[in-house]
Amino acid sequence: MSDPSDLRTLYQELLQRLQRNEREFRRLGRAVWRVQEDERRRIARDLHDGVGQNLTALKLRLHDIQSALEPRQDALREGLAQALALCADTLEDTRELSRLLRPPILDDLGLEAALRWLARSHDGRGGARVELELGALPELDGELQTVLFRTAQEALANAARHAQARRVRIGLHCRGDELHLEVHDDGRGCDPVAALASGGNGLGGMRERLRLYGGRLEIASAPGTGLRLSARLPLDYA
Repeated sequence: MSDPSDLRTLYQELLQRLQRNEREFRRLGRAVWRVQEDERRRIARDLHDGVGQNLTALKLRLHDIQSALEPRQDALREGLAQALALCADTLEDTRELSRLLRPPILDDLGLEAALRWLARSHDGRGGARVELELGALPELDGELQTVLFRTAQEALANAARHAQARRVRIGLHCRGDELHLEVHDDGRGCDPVAALASGGNGLGGMRERLRLYGGRLEIASAPGTGLRLSARLPLDYA
C-alpha cells in the first residue's frame, strides 16, 4: 500500500500543476481577446477616419453639384437628391458600425461615460426604457473596463433582440474586492440552462469571457418573468 504522505504529496503536485495550467489558459485567452479588441479598434478607426471621411467629402461634392444645376434641370436635381439621401444614410450606418465595433468614448473618457452613452443610445429602442445606476468605482485598468462594457453591451443587445422588455435596469457597483454588474429586464424570460449552453456571442460567450478574468456569470430567469444577469469580476484578476 502506498504511503499516505506520498499520496498527499502527489495530490498537491497535481493540484498545483492544474492551477498553473488554468492560469496559463486564462493568460493566453486574455491575450487573444486583447488582439481581437485591438483589431476592433483599428477597423473602427478606419471606418470613421477613412470610409466616413470619404463619404462626407462625397456628400459635400454632390451638394455642390446640386447647387450648381440650372432650375430647368429638374431630373438631374431629383437624381442628385436621391444620391445625397443614400450617401447620408450610408454615412450614418458607417458611423454606427464604427461605434459598435469600438466606441471612441470608452478609450477617451472611460467606462462610466461609455456606459452612460450606451444607456442613452438604447433608451427607447424597441420601446424599452433603460435606467443606469453607477456606484463609486475605483480606478480600473483598460481590460476590466472593456470586459464590463462588452458585458453590458451584449446584455442590452440580448434584451432588445429577444426579451421584448419594456424596462431594463443596469447597475454597476464595487463590493469589497469585486465589481458587480447587474442587468435586469422585465421581458419574456428564458431557460437559463439553454441560454448559457448556446455559446457563440450570446450569454455562453459572455460567461467564458468573464472566466478569463476570474469572474463568473449568474442568470436568474423563467419564461414570462424577465431575466436578471449578474456578473462578478475581481479587481485583481492576475
